Amino acid sequence: MNSLEKLTLFYDGACPLCQAEILFLSRRNQAGLLDFVDINSERFDAAKIGISCDQALAAMYGQYDNGALIQGVTVFSEAYRRADLPFLAWIFSRKPLQAILQVAYRFFAKNRHAISRLLGPTALYLVRATASKDAS
Repeated sequence: MNSLEKLTLFYDGACPLCQAEILFLSRRNQAGLLDFVDINSERFDAAKIGISCDQALAAMYGQYDNGALIQGVTVFSEAYRRADLPFLAWIFSRKPLQAILQVAYRFFAKNRHAISRLLGPTALYLVRATASKDAS
């Protein structure tokens, strides 16, 4: 039996790179330990969750089923653990790398739409292409 608690990820559905990551993770969510909420949708209830849309846009947030919020690089390591991606979970959980990864994510968050315009369509195409190959 899996002892990991379900984790909800809050993401920007208007960002193609974010969409690609969520699509990738959702395909790996065989254990059903991940849920995904677009912060631009009616499913995102800032008052209930305890973070504003602006906060969710500035940093990666996740919430366990028990209501506890996590943010930053920890969200990625926890999501990758639940998606059965142990190597990525290990990388994102390394203390010496976390400061660098935090700075990199903050830069990405502030510039997500410009970066996504450049890389997002290709990332989405690749994730969707591999999904259709997996289905055949």
